[in-house]
Amino acid sequence: MLLLILSIGFLLTLILWVRLNAFLSLIITALCAGLASGMPAADLLKSIQNGIGSTLGGLVLVLALGIVLGSILAETGAAQVISERLLRVFGPRRVHWAVALTGFVVGVAMFYNAGFVVLAPLVFSVAAASGQSLVSLAISMAAPLSVTHGFLPPHPGATNVANLFGADLGKTLLLGLIVALPAVLAAGIFFPKYFLKNVVANPPKGLFVPKNLPKDSLPSFVQSLVIALLPVLLMATSTVLELNLPPESNVLRWAKFWGDPGVAMLLAVLTGLLFFSNNPWFNSNKTMKTSQLLEKSNTALGAASTLLLVIAAGGAFKQVLVDSGLGKALASQFIEASISPLLLGWGIATLLRIALGSATVAGTTAAGIVLPLVANGGVSPELMTLAVGAGSLMCSHVNDTGFWMFREWFGLSLRDTFRSWTVMETIVGLVGLAGVLLLDLLI
Repeated sequence: MLLLILSIGFLLTLILWVRLNAFLSLIITALCAGLASGMPAADLLKSIQNGIGSTLGGLVLVLALGIVLGSILAETGAAQVISERLLRVFGPRRVHWAVALTGFVVGVAMFYNAGFVVLAPLVFSVAAASGQSLVSLAISMAAPLSVTHGFLPPHPGATNVANLFGADLGKTLLLGLIVALPAVLAAGIFFPKYFLKNVVANPPKGLFVPKNLPKDSLPSFVQSLVIALLPVLLMATSTVLELNLPPESNVLRWAKFWGDPGVAMLLAVLTGLLFFSNNPWFNSNKTMKTSQLLEKSNTALGAASTLLLVIAAGGAFKQVLVDSGLGKALASQFIEASISPLLLGWGIATLLRIALGSATVAGTTAAGIVLPLVANGGVSPELMTLAVGAGSLMCSHVNDTGFWMFREWFGLSLRDTFRSWTVMETIVGLVGLAGVLLLDLLI
């Protein structure tokens, strides 16, 4: 615990007082933390490389294509069309409800990172149209994505933990929805609406620039919505078929290919270019050429380069903490504690989340540690899955790639990232625990 605290303190010192950029600060801290924990130099270097590779390997295609798709939606006015319709249906005073509901629907079908990059341009556009705080609307988007990621199958973390405990996935999903709704209300609507109104965002210039185009040059609402949510539809179809078809099915194989987040994003980008630009194959009445859209997308990608580097460095820091064995060493000290099994599972997952950063790693590792408690039949495996999921979302901070992703995307200071992102994740974890304990009393 002392090593973890010193590592975080050293990282904050480099960023806040030395004024070193976040990428270099994270890499230097990862090296120092690994050496201080006694990792051999060769293993430490391999851990950093693996952390960068595993983080970008699963993210870079989705992030890059998501940025291109977001740029297309912003430049052509599609995001403007969707945001105006949301404001018309919900009204400016309930815009947080609109964003949170959209985030929840998207979050059920998509992984967190994919959902984030799909919805980010919409958040920029809604904030510009409504005059609401960009940061508060971003939290309204991020909270339901985080909740569905941590609580609900078929997301990888929740599914892995449920399978390890032998929990029924259908029952876990049903109970998870009961726990998820108050968590989304607390962290995604009331918290940002009343506590984040004055937090100022400073996003990278050129990332997403909301347009206010003439009505006659805008695409239709249906066309805009279908292209914006095409990745969601493809991934949702893949998930539904995976639950209902045998693994050897050819239909399932192709559905999983087209429903892969990277492939789904690529199809959405190509469809957007085809439908929204002036080209000889379709829609020749559009004013913007395909080459112009691609040029705008290149500008957005350039603005996001620093974001990708910081996320990669955050992955390296996280991996060093995982490979050093720090998290397991801390969690093993609490397994003999004489407290409620559900509270213990939540507490160990929370400790691992604080130590390791990754929600998926924290949840899976915590599940392995408390598995004997579930195997003895003393606690519901479904409720233990949700308790571990709630703990795995707690207290996200500087060793979590999601922390840096949110900070860099919206251009926040460290202080404002802690008071928005970290507090939101903690509210989700606490409300999730309260919901699990209440269900344990009622069922």
